[in-house]
Amino acid sequence: MSVSASHWQLPPLPEPWRARLRALPPQPPSWLAALALQRLLLPRLDAEQRRALGGAVVELELQELGLRVRLRLQGDRFVAAGGQEPARLRLSARTDALWRLLRGQDDADRLFFERALQMEGDTEYGLVLKNTLDALGPLLPM
Repeated sequence: MSVSASHWQLPPLPEPWRARLRALPPQPPSWLAALALQRLLLPRLDAEQRRALGGAVVELELQELGLRVRLRLQGDRFVAAGGQEPARLRLSARTDALWRLLRGQDDADRLFFERALQMEGDTEYGLVLKNTLDALGPLLPM
């Protein structure tokens, strides 16, 4: 299911504000994201999926805000990853695109080709993550 091109978009913060947000340590928002994934995603992952995704640092930046979260699946929980640890995968997404992806209103391939979602780093790991999320379906109810 996809959404029409007239979907809502968060206006970008002015660059000086995004630069300030990028300079902040990622731990506080990362802790909140880890708690959310602990409830929304972790119970749906089987042992094989946890093993495939475990240990790697994933960084996500919300483009309009410059806000970053850095996470790792460590054993049986998601944790905030430190800022000095190299990210195996970096994702950058528009906030509206990430919201639509989490709700199952759009798929990652479409968002990638529309440049609403960008990925750099270990593309094989990125495909494992994408395929896992695709198999699970929406993380947030509509």
